[in-house]
Amino acid sequence: CLCQEVGEDKGVQFSKQTIAAISEITFRQCENFARDLEMFARHAKRSTVTTEDVKLLARRSNSLLRYITQKSEEIASSNMEQKEKKKKKSGAAKEKRTSGEHEAAVTENEDSNLP
Repeated sequence: CLCQEVGEDKGVQFSKQTIAAISEITFRQCENFARDLEMFARHAKRSTVTTEDVKLLARRSNSLLRYITQKSEEIASSNMEQKEKKKKKSGAAKEKRTSGEHEAAVTENEDSNLP
């Protein structure tokens, strides 16, 4: 589909053999990327691949590195916003519980003061 889209855009056609070759090369390159990312994480004595590993992989392509950095920052910002929302919700729920527990304790104390 991508070859067809690019072909229409550029006014060229790709043969089935060319598309197959592009697909094979792309698949092999993705395998190499995966191995490199695994090695970067292992070298850092981690079992998880991080965005820093992906940036290191993309270091030779300035435009790709900029794109990955931008997306990484957007995701980090979004995650921070979600954490803040959770914290506010958690704080509000905790405040309600504390207020309800306080009212129950006051009622209980009033009951114990009865003759």
